[in-house]
Amino acid sequence: MNSYEIIKIDDSTWRIEDNGARFFLLSGDDYSLLIDTGMNVKNVKAIAQSLTDKPIKLINTHADPDHIGANCEFSSFMMNTLELDNYNIYQKCSGKVIPVNDHEIINIGGRSLEVIFIPGHTPGSIALLDIERRVLFSGDTIQAGNIFLFGPMRNIKTYLQSLERLNSLKDRFDFIYPSHANPVLEPNIIEKLIEGTKAVIDNKLSYSDASLFGQKIKVYDIGCAKLLLN
Repeated sequence: MNSYEIIKIDDSTWRIEDNGARFFLLSGDDYSLLIDTGMNVKNVKAIAQSLTDKPIKLINTHADPDHIGANCEFSSFMMNTLELDNYNIYQKCSGKVIPVNDHEIINIGGRSLEVIFIPGHTPGSIALLDIERRVLFSGDTIQAGNIFLFGPMRNIKTYLQSLERLNSLKDRFDFIYPSHANPVLEPNIIEKLIEGTKAVIDNKLSYSDASLFGQKIKVYDIGCAKLLLN
């Protein structure tokens, strides 16, 4: 089922809603940048190309399966190489991996995106700061939905450090575009996530038991989001 919805944010930015997941297309003067490829949508490259006449580059915020579903349609993609073990679990197609570095600037022509490493949700998670437009594309790390911190390669203490890092940069962005739940968030959610995550780490919050993907998990409702742990 190829069910999706394209939402135009402005004349050069779109979000594609993919049954609970979300990915983005940003257009510059020279290139367009696709941030993730969703999970269920097919022909993502053709869909993106229908929105822009510029060549398309792909970057992945991380390699959970709902972010790399159509990566096989691209001959190359940018990614933090710390994410490759995670990628190889879920995606078997070939493709040239173009490594990105922390603080690297990706200039697509009159529009610059800064790569920010934010491990914790996964080892190689990144955010992208749209510098001139003062928008942060946060992947799964900042959101108002369910934040997965259970299973291999996820670490809540590292996640907290990444939240604190993003909080130290919040004077550089006015809005956050996450990959799940509410499409637009304000930077003050980061402090709320920090407070809730600290409470979970310090065993100051109760949890409810649940089962997800065959695993027993603990669900911590921290008010602004829910943290899912083993």
